[in-house]
Amino acid sequence: MVSLRAVRLVAWAMFRETVRDRVPLSIAAFCAVLLGVSYLISQMTAGQDLKIIKDLGLSSLSVFGLLIAVFLGINLVAKEVERRSIYPVIAKPVTREEFLLGKYTGLALALVANLAAMTAAFFAVLLFVDVATPAFAKSGWPAPATDPWLLAAIGLIVAELLVVTAIALFFSTFSSPMLSALLTLGLWVAGHFNADLRRFEAVVDVPALAWIARGMYYVLPNLAPFDIKAEVVHGVPVAWSHVGLTLAYAVTYITLALLAAVAVFRRRDFK
Repeated sequence: MVSLRAVRLVAWAMFRETVRDRVPLSIAAFCAVLLGVSYLISQMTAGQDLKIIKDLGLSSLSVFGLLIAVFLGINLVAKEVERRSIYPVIAKPVTREEFLLGKYTGLALALVANLAAMTAAFFAVLLFVDVATPAFAKSGWPAPATDPWLLAAIGLIVAELLVVTAIALFFSTFSSPMLSALLTLGLWVAGHFNADLRRFEAVVDVPALAWIARGMYYVLPNLAPFDIKAEVVHGVPVAWSHVGLTLAYAVTYITLALLAAVAVFRRRDFK
């Protein structure tokens, strides 16, 4: 039986340690600066300024959030083993499941906090553009500067990064940080082209390969549905059912990844 109190204590310790780490804060600050630079760049492209700001802003949140998730996720277990701080932890009345779930929860909270800071900077730039743009120019915008659908796009970005974090945590339970980073980034890239595996049988007329590709389609994360940046930037409506189903998929995949990580971590020998 997992103790929620133990998970909460480990999560809080992980959150404080992550917040004190300069790496995610530096990335968040760099992302905020990049958002401001995107506004300056957009001024050189007449009529496309808002689209450029939105596109660069959402892309910055995705890329720099990915760096935070991967960099911290791959070190969740490796750092504890390297510092030998894991030995007194697992010797206490804290199970390995509680330790791992607490680590993931703390990192997830820190990731959300960093993305919230980036989002605030993003909307500050958008609000400035909205105030500085004449009313007649706004009539050509496909969507308002502070379009509420931006929050839906950012929400799916957060959900995608939480999936990536769970994957990074899984790899960190049995591999080195470098290998974990490569595997996680590889799955992130593959996840955005996962739909091609489902149509692989239409390209290659080999039943065995088609079945393998279909199996990989269901095992690998399908991250393409999380990306609705293009639709939001160009004011194309997105169904709420798509957002809801994608979030449900994220919860399911995170749960399975954490269960796999716990199963591996239980059997790991730290002697």
